[in-house]
Amino acid sequence: MSAITRFGIRLEPRPDRPRWLVWAVPVCSFFAALLVGAVVLLVTAQNPLSTYLRILERGFLDQGALSGTLVAATPLLFTGLCAAVAFKIGFFNIGGEGQFYMGAIFASGIALSYGDDLPAWLAILSMIVAGAIGGGIWAAVPGILRAYFKTNEIITSLMLNYIAGIIATYLIFESESFWRELDGTGAVFPKGKVIPLITWWPNLDLGSLVIPFGFLLGIAGAVWLAVLQRRTRFGYEMRVVGGAPTTARYAGMRPSRIIVIVAAISGAFAGLGGAADVGNFRHVLDPKGLQQSGFGYAGIVVAALARLNPLATIFVAVILGGITNAGYALRGPDFPSGLVGTLQGLILFCTLGGEVLVRYRIVRTASTSVAVKAAGS
Repeated sequence: MSAITRFGIRLEPRPDRPRWLVWAVPVCSFFAALLVGAVVLLVTAQNPLSTYLRILERGFLDQGALSGTLVAATPLLFTGLCAAVAFKIGFFNIGGEGQFYMGAIFASGIALSYGDDLPAWLAILSMIVAGAIGGGIWAAVPGILRAYFKTNEIITSLMLNYIAGIIATYLIFESESFWRELDGTGAVFPKGKVIPLITWWPNLDLGSLVIPFGFLLGIAGAVWLAVLQRRTRFGYEMRVVGGAPTTARYAGMRPSRIIVIVAAISGAFAGLGGAADVGNFRHVLDPKGLQQSGFGYAGIVVAALARLNPLATIFVAVILGGITNAGYALRGPDFPSGLVGTLQGLILFCTLGGEVLVRYRIVRTASTSVAVKAAGS
């Protein structure tokens, strides 16, 4: 007889989390995604170093590249904040995509109702408010269903994405709505009305760098959210509800009310992204373009990589915006067309894997010795 000791591993909750670990893991996850992406490129006969250098140049270093990156980062910043604030309290809002559409619909609708005699600042402010209301209302629906009817918000918010997309498509392609251009070529080829010039959002011109007003608005929103979460009573209630809903009830808080309010705030951020898309960039309600962009789903990657931190969301949005911008600039026969989406998926996968290492530590364990009968005995 002989004894064999088998070894295994198990995950053990960390009693404490060093501050360096909380930030080191997302950074390492990002580079791990690049490493896995390099393997994918090698398998497809591409040079990883050359490809990544081209992304760096076209996304950040070339003349005008950073301006384009900020354009790509603006919707990601808003949808990233949308996911970050909701996920923080355990409300898994997957509906940022639909809330983005509704923000674009509401903002473009209010803009099209104006003439040229309205002050520009008032027109832009009304678009901001309308976009926030549109997204907020759309997100409040799964919030109410979750808070008062215990419905799974992942399913309801996801299904509302498709409904919002259908509504936007109907307004432009299947009806003679207020949003559709019915004169000239618009009578034959469906397209949205261009919003009046007075409602076009401005840009901050710093010479070689042009910063969209929408990006500045996103930064202001991130700062506001950080202050709300850390410096206000409501922010404290959000943290308690997210960590221990039962304790929140015993403390006299109203978790259902907080969930609905946070859901509306989450949707308002996505709606602001839709308003910025119309006011700063497209200047028209473009259902096909919105649905092909996938900003709402990419925002989940942004929030995950930022560890749901509003201020970190700004920097992550710029990084992923640079990757996206480079993908647009490098699109061609010699550049893998699906690389940008692949990298975003790998970043999310590696970030979620890294989150496990933040919460748990890997412990090697030895199982009980097993007796094995020797051959020939």
